[in-house]
Amino acid sequence: MRTIDLSPLYRSVVGFDRLADLLDAASTEAASGYPPYNIERTGENAYRIEIAVAGFRSEDLTLEVKENLLTVQGRKPANDEAKRYLHRGLAERNFERRFQLADYVVVSEASLANGLLSISLKRELPEALKPRRIAINAGETGAASLIEGEKAA
Repeated sequence: MRTIDLSPLYRSVVGFDRLADLLDAASTEAASGYPPYNIERTGENAYRIEIAVAGFRSEDLTLEVKENLLTVQGRKPANDEAKRYLHRGLAERNFERRFQLADYVVVSEASLANGLLSISLKRELPEALKPRRIAINAGETGAASLIEGEKAA
């Protein structure tokens, strides 16, 4: 696996430490293929992650969001029954998947159906970051300025 040396960037950029850390983490994270998943863009500010979790119940799954990191864990209780398999193709091992979320992306819903865990995400910009329209006065002096129907301070 190739690694990326980001040390030249640290000499010339300021304030991009988080981005460099994300790239480092993505390149060094173990590339496990279990469980398989899809990431889908469902709208301009909406996404869906679908994870194949066949054999897991909702009680066996844990979703946690902490500091823009979504962690999905699957923990199966030990199966005490003695079974004799002729072929065992269904993976029932524990797993942990991590997804780094962008700023202002929140988990809005999670559901489990037909062996697929669907996690809906959406980007919610705070009001202060949303674009606003500002009224322009045309040559009126002494008139109060209005910003979207409110008096400007």
